[in-house]
Amino acid sequence: MNTAPLTQTSWLEAARRHARTHTLAFVSLSLGLTAVLLLLAQSLWTVLSGELGVGVRYGLLGGFAGFVATALGALPALALRSIGQKTEDSMLGFAAGMMLAATAFSLLLPGLEAGAEILGSRPLGAGVVVLGMTLGVLMMLGLDAFTPHEHDKIGPCGPGYERFDRVWLFVFAITLHNLPEGMAIGVGFSQGDMSVGLPLATAIALQDIPEGLAVALALRAAGFAPGRSVLVAAASGLMEPLGALLGVGLSSGLALAYPVGLGLAAGAMLFVVSHEVIPQTHRNGHETAATIGLMFGFALMMVLDTTLG
Repeated sequence: MNTAPLTQTSWLEAARRHARTHTLAFVSLSLGLTAVLLLLAQSLWTVLSGELGVGVRYGLLGGFAGFVATALGALPALALRSIGQKTEDSMLGFAAGMMLAATAFSLLLPGLEAGAEILGSRPLGAGVVVLGMTLGVLMMLGLDAFTPHEHDKIGPCGPGYERFDRVWLFVFAITLHNLPEGMAIGVGFSQGDMSVGLPLATAIALQDIPEGLAVALALRAAGFAPGRSVLVAAASGLMEPLGALLGVGLSSGLALAYPVGLGLAAGAMLFVVSHEVIPQTHRNGHETAATIGLMFGFALMMVLDTTLG
């Protein structure tokens, strides 16, 4: 692999070539990032004025819990080089189930309620949430297409990937995976509502444990040393507190930003589950085990949401 430094000019040229052959992804990225920037701009004054103290504190704590869970999950990779593929697929299925349930119960349902209350109409409230979901999916589509990263079973993807060492491609891939989870935590806590944020943060932290182990073992299988594999996997969890701050900012300020932000986080989470996690669990002939894990994770999250919400 060519690991020569990637200059700004060479990356822009690679991105331009990539945009010409991936028009839909380029449009998706442009629309998604524009919407995110607009939402951040309208809430910037509120953030700087200090009115979000509770939401920021809760969001950071929730994001930090995700980081700690990821690091704890990665630790067994110091001694383990691999686990059975069926076990790994079941664990990832469990994580997918928790993410799906968290999306439904802790993002979409509160978003629908908030949208209906703000607009005085259930159909209009649902439309606002769907708009947010669309923006979240567009953002993730664009980031997936234009961020150099290592894609499971496919190999390196994205413009200029050949200029990066493989470890950085893994880091970028993990970043794409963890960012929407952190955003979801931040959105959930943005109004200081523990009934929304607590079950969501708990679910994401729980599913981060098998996720952290899977990432660390994937790095070990790629030839990285045990310590480096664990450190990289653990460091990927830092995207969750950072994403949580972004989520708080996205969902604050204008009242409608809250249901839009919940929808955006839900769309991004659904993209990750459908595009990455579930396909990965179904590539090795263990669909039944993965589906049972998914159902168990979904049921556990449903119970947590009922208990903690």
